[in-house]
Amino acid sequence: MTELKTIPDFSLTPRIDQVGIEERASRFTKRSIKNETKINGLKLALNMIDLTTLEGKDTDGKVQQLCYKARHLHDAYPGLPTVAAVCVYPSMVGIAKKALGNSGIKVASVATAFPSGQSSRDVKLRDTKFAINQGADEIDMVISRGKFHQGEYNFVFDEIAAIKEACGKARLKVILETGELGSYDKVRRASDIAMYAGADFIKTSTGKISPAATMPVTLVMLEAIRDFYYKTGKMIAMKPAGGISKSKLALHYLVMLNEVLGEEWMNNEWFRFGASSLANDILMQLMKQKTGVYQSADYFALD
Repeated sequence: MTELKTIPDFSLTPRIDQVGIEERASRFTKRSIKNETKINGLKLALNMIDLTTLEGKDTDGKVQQLCYKARHLHDAYPGLPTVAAVCVYPSMVGIAKKALGNSGIKVASVATAFPSGQSSRDVKLRDTKFAINQGADEIDMVISRGKFHQGEYNFVFDEIAAIKEACGKARLKVILETGELGSYDKVRRASDIAMYAGADFIKTSTGKISPAATMPVTLVMLEAIRDFYYKTGKMIAMKPAGGISKSKLALHYLVMLNEVLGEEWMNNEWFRFGASSLANDILMQLMKQKTGVYQSADYFALD
């Protein structure tokens, strides 16, 4: 029997203090991090990355190269963890699944008319089921922002719930595209809709719209996850995506994650970075810690 989900009373959705949330987010960037903690944090951030290629020019070879990179990050630095997942379009899931083999790295796939979400529910469901049938472990869907802005929250809720059901055992990441929502209050409301509708993750962005992930937006979403956990006892994962390309910024996000949600969320089951270029910067920083000098970026594959 399908579990009956209920939409929260949005009249009770907390309003967001814009000045307060931005000031608090800025404080996380001022934390002092000791060297050993920094190295452990960089390794943790690497293990939380979804390496991604989502371009119209993607080819089998490009996806295979990305998967090779995902499997061999530790070649220059033995003992490094793998990334969490490789994220591709549904048509490339089979290629990625074969290339990753028994590495333990997940295959994630965008779906639901990514990145616009402008399609019928039937097409979105077929898109999702195709990715699942090809072997996707995770689905990254986009919400219907147009419907959200029209105030059709039940439509958004029902669509997420339908996609979640189509996912079966695969985990569902719900992309809010926060750069199109317009305010922190709307980010909070969209977060609540997604979680109550069955999202396993809430995710900031597609990476196709600016601004993408920001620390204040991510803080709003982390606080929504915290409040949902207090009310339901259910943990929801978080994925900021887009614009996180430097190790220092990733460490700031991890400080924020730890202080808002705690140690239980500090692993790749409950937090991801959607930031492929971040992997190279982390590798450069770790090699600097190991050898005392920076390697040229030319030593690292771009994708």
